Order: sequence, then structure tokens, then C-alpha cells
Amino acid sequence: MNVIDEIKSQILLDAGTNEFEVLEFFLDEQDGGKVVHRYFGMNVAKVMEVIESPKMEQKEHSQDPCFMGTIPLRNHIVPIIDLSVWLKINRHRSPFENVIITEFSRTVQGFIVSGVTEIHRFMWKDLIPPNEFINKLGTNVVIGTLIKDDHFIQLLDLEHIISVLNPESIQHKWQTSVVAKKNYMAVVAEDSSTIRMMLKKSLEHSNFRTNILNNGEDAFICLKEMADMAVKEGKDIRDFVDIVIADIEMPKLDGFTLTKRIKEDKELKKLPVILYSSIITDELIHKGKSVGADCQVCKPDIDKMAGYAIELIERPQ
Repeated sequence: MNVIDEIKSQILLDAGTNEFEVLEFFLDEQDGGKVVHRYFGMNVAKVMEVIESPKMEQKEHSQDPCFMGTIPLRNHIVPIIDLSVWLKINRHRSPFENVIITEFSRTVQGFIVSGVTEIHRFMWKDLIPPNEFINKLGTNVVIGTLIKDDHFIQLLDLEHIISVLNPESIQHKWQTSVVAKKNYMAVVAEDSSTIRMMLKKSLEHSNFRTNILNNGEDAFICLKEMADMAVKEGKDIRDFVDIVIADIEMPKLDGFTLTKRIKEDKELKKLPVILYSSIITDELIHKGKSVGADCQVCKPDIDKMAGYAIELIERPQ
């Protein structure tokens, strides 16, 4: 068992606590005559292991300058990405760099970084959304910013990076042949602009109307407003919304906590909830069930989302 596996095995978060763990790493930026640490983070659940950099050089024939080639790693051929090139950071080279090997959305890839610091536990409410924080990297790649001691940690949207580097990996994921007989309404909570686009296309193609929110907190506020309106007008909540679809990892309020609040609410508990993530594991499935999720989907199966939603909506009450 490698160090990351040992740490992950010790992290047993209860579902609905709105907590998550971040692997903090840094890129050394050459800024004039000095070297500056730029701190970043990724969800530790997406990390397979950390290895020493194999000192790879950019391939002249590469379609993208950040692609450094591939390495064999057990049963995988792993593409290696120079993260500093992708982020347009003038990285100061060091003989002691690392590669973070990640696995999500059924893909394995490695990211070259200057070094890895440690794993931190945060509350999702601690994550400052990019629209509330000035960020020169842009909002598409940064999920949000965390404050740790005397510095900032920028949490990266790895799915967005891979989708830009390999557009073919997502261009067909939203396509579906399923069409609902009725025009259903879905409230969707998702912080990634890439996934929001795919879900919107997929659901609307399948005869859904969508109200897509950037995080779980905004989604819950929206749902409570619908519930209040339903009570005021003497109607059922299902006259306003048919299903809730939520990412597990989100700023302010994660999918587990959102689901828990929905299922504990007198009016909202009638609504079916689908949770999805790029890292659906046995442990996550168990957590989803513990908060009352009606279905759990892996992000590569987004094309099946509408089918699952229709099945849940139309099941006997």
C-alpha cells in the first residue's frame, strides 16, 4: 500500500458532514530573479499515488505542448501532463519534482508538479467560489480558493483540464436517445462549467426543463423557495420540480449534505435525488445510500442520466 492509500484508508468521513480532503501541491514559478511557490489542490479521492518525476521532455510531435508522453505504471499506460505549461506558469525546474497520478471518470493520468506538501481537511463552505475571488487562472479551471495558514490554495477542476486536452473524451457523453413523454423539470447542482454544459444538453434533448445552479447551497435555496410556493398555492412540490441531480463535490454545500437536507425536509423529501461523481467508489455509494440518494451515477455515464431520471420520476409513488 502506498502512502496515499494509507492516508485515504484513515480518512473515514461521515456522509452529510460537508467535509472533504485536499492534496496540496505547489508549482515553483520563476518570477524575475526569485522563485515563488504557487499552491494548488485536488480532491485526495482522485489521487492514486505520488511518484518521482521521470524527467520527461516535451515531445516535438505532441498535439499540445503540455503533453510530455506516457509511462507504464502497473496495468496502465499513463499520459503525463506538465501542469505548469497548461496553467501558463513559468516553472522553475528542480531535480526533485513529483508526478501526481490521478484516476477519475475512468481515466488515469499524471500531472508534473514541483512538489507535494500534505493532505488537509476542509469544509466545503470554506471554499471561496471563483466568482468571489480574483483569479488570474480563470474560473473554468479553478473550482475555488481555500485559505490555509498564510497562503491560498487554488482547487483545480481536473475534469475541465482533461476535456480541453482531449475534447473527444466528452463530446459524445451528453448524447442520448431517451426522450421523456412529458416535459419534466430538473434542478441540477454542478460547479463545473464543462459538466453543466453536458448535463443541460443531455437533459434538454430528453425533454427536460432545467434549472442549473453552481453549488449545493444555491440549489437548496431554490428548492426551498419552490416548496414555500407549493405550500402557499396549496400544491405539491412535484408540480414545480420532478427531480434533483447533484454533483457530490461542490463549494458551499456538497451533494451528500444537499441530499441529506432534502430527505429531512417535510416537503422536499418526496423528490428523487440522483448523485454523481467522477469517482464513484463502494465507499461513496455507501455514503450516498446513507443520506437517501435514490440513484448514483459515474460522470462518464452522463449520457444515461436522463434515462435514470425518467425511471425515478415515473416509478410508482
